[in-house]
This record gives sequence, C-alpha cells and structure tokens, in this order.
Amino acid sequence: MKLARAALLLTSAISAWAQVNVGEQKPEPTLPFKMTTTANFELPWRIAFLPDGRMLVTEKIGPIWLVSAQGEKISALSGTPPVYWQGQNGMLGVFLSPTYATDQRIYITYIEPGDYGGGQALARAKLNLGRVPRLENFEVIWRQMPRGKGGQAGGQIAFSADGQYLYMSVGDRQRMTPAQDPDQPVGKILRLTLDGKPAPGNPNFGKTGAATIPLIDPPRNTELAKTAQPVSAYTFPGPNQTPAETWASGFRAPYGLAFSPAGELWEVEHGPRGGDELNLIEKGKNYGWPLVSYGKNYDEVPIPNPDTRPDLAKPVLYWVPVIAPGNLMFYHGKSTFPQWDGSGFVSGLASMSITRILFDGKGGAKTAERWEVGKRIRDVEQGPDGSLWMLEDANPGALIHVTPK
Repeated sequence: MKLARAALLLTSAISAWAQVNVGEQKPEPTLPFKMTTTANFELPWRIAFLPDGRMLVTEKIGPIWLVSAQGEKISALSGTPPVYWQGQNGMLGVFLSPTYATDQRIYITYIEPGDYGGGQALARAKLNLGRVPRLENFEVIWRQMPRGKGGQAGGQIAFSADGQYLYMSVGDRQRMTPAQDPDQPVGKILRLTLDGKPAPGNPNFGKTGAATIPLIDPPRNTELAKTAQPVSAYTFPGPNQTPAETWASGFRAPYGLAFSPAGELWEVEHGPRGGDELNLIEKGKNYGWPLVSYGKNYDEVPIPNPDTRPDLAKPVLYWVPVIAPGNLMFYHGKSTFPQWDGSGFVSGLASMSITRILFDGKGGAKTAERWEVGKRIRDVEQGPDGSLWMLEDANPGALIHVTPK
C-alpha cells in the first residue's frame, strides 16, 4: 500500500511538472499601459535603482550612467573598467549591494579584455555621488579564466534573502560542451559570498578542480563541439575553485536570474534555434545544455530532446519559436499596477515584447499576457513608485517609462 501511494505521489509530481511550450502565445490586442521615452543610450543593458529613485544604466560599450528619477541623463560615472566590447560582450549588469545603505557598494559584471578575447568579471566598488559621480575602491573579486572568444556571457546577479550570498549566471560563451565540465565556470550558476569566494553549503564546497583546463573556440553546432580541439590550455595559479563555486550547471545564455516572492530562484535563457527556457534553479541540478534542448542548432543539426534524458532538469516553460529573453524580474507592491503584485516579467528581444508570468510558489509557472511593444526589450525593471522602466536593445536605445493608461 505504501509503495502504491508513493508511486501515485510520484506520478502526480511528474504530471505537475509537465513542460509547456508557450512560444505560440498570441499578443494582447491592446496595451494596458503607456510608454514614454525619456532618454537614449548606446546599446543599453541594465538598470539599477538607487534608494532616492535615481538610476544607474549600463551601456554595453562601457559607460555606466547616473540617471535622474525622471529618466534623464545626469553624468557617466568615472572609474569604470575597460571592457571587451564585441557581439554580446561588454559592460553587462549593475546591482546594488544588500549593504548599500551603509557602505554604498555596488557590483558590476562585464567582459574583461584579454590577450585572446575576454572573460566575465565580477567587481565591486563604492559609488560616490558627489559633484563628479564616480566609482571608488574598485576591485575585481571573481574572474572567468581562461578568457577567450564567444558571446552569451550571462552576467546576471541575484542576492539571497539574507543578504549573505550572491548567485551569478555565467553563460557558455558559445563553446557549448564546457557547460558540462565541472572544472570550467562557463555554463554555470555560481553561488558566492559577497567578496566573491565559494559559498558554504554549495554542492561541492571545499572541492577543487583540475589544475589545467582546455580552451576551445566556439564551434558551429553541438555535434562539432564534442570533438572540438583545444586552441590553448590554462593552468590556474592556485586551486581551481570552480567546483566549490558551482550551484547548478548546464546553461547556455542565462540572461535573467531572480528570486520570486516565494523565495524560489528562477532563470531565463536563450535557446539555440528554438527552445528559450524558464527554469526553477535548484541546488546541484544539471539543466542539460548542450546535451539536450527543445531547439536545434542554427545550421539545422538536431539536438536530442530533453525527454530523452530524465536525469537532467527540464524547463518549466519553453518557447518555440523563441522570444529571445533579455531579463527576468518580479513585481512587488500594490501601487501603480496592483494587479501585477507577485507576477514575473520577461523582456523579449526577437519578440519585441514583455510577457507576464504567474508563479504558484510551488515550482509551477504559466504565462498570462504577452504584449508586443514594437522594440527589442533588453531590460524591464520596477521603479520605487511601482511604475516600470524598460531599455531598448538598439543604438540608440531608448529608456522607456511604463505607466498606467
């Protein structure tokens, strides 16, 4: 009887986790909000709100701008690092530290230039908003090594509810197979302390990886990646901390990472030709890239379907055709758009849309509305007053204020 009951529970759990393709979702006929452009930037990427309503806006080409609460440019920050700006690489995210109120620290993610391409870097600095806004005490606290070619960096951060740890997405840099290599940080979600060290409680905390790892150039498809020859090797100057840093693995282009009101960690990423994903991120799980995908390679070479690998974590939702997600955020509050309290929002590049998603707090999600806004949306964020702000992925790219009609 106990075995039968357990089997029934397992069957129920599996059916509740059935994957849903939401790529064919039709857009709403009208928009329930108005959009007002307040400024333009060169390839803007991310917004971070300061406590007084002002914003920090990153441009992929390098600057970080201080922007007024009304959305007008004030000044580019001095003291920002040089970036490797090429394709999807450059200056990525900017995030306020959980301790910002006392130390004015911010974190930034970017692609740091090197001899052979670039590598993702995580840095922190003090934000000085004096007469000349600038970064002070700048320090890089984590680096993707070795550096190399390829886009799809990731670079999104989510802080734990207790403010003690940060989760950071690292894309596969278009190299594919290293996303399954536990000794390489690409294609992973890392969990770090606020000073960039491996966090206690990680699945392999205390373990070190191979002293020397290979570097491959981006291959054309997942099949060729399996036999891609190394173009160089990298020997770590000290212990390889990648296994100790890793929280989850098997990601392609993880551009969205955020905690839901229920405390669940969710991620959105670009698939190849089809197969964008919304994933519930759980400790130690492998999310399958490039072993499986609901999409296929750009040159039509097939990729095994996730149903062929029950040992790998599947997305909760996926998009075929793709929306090309830019970011994921959760709306909090009952002012301005009270009907959206607790909802998630995914910005869309190829789809020129934003999609509202409902979460049940038990690992389930379903889409609500999808609104076509006529622009490639890289980022959507909530302002202190409950209105939304969006960044257009273009040059020039608009900063857009979203308010009720």
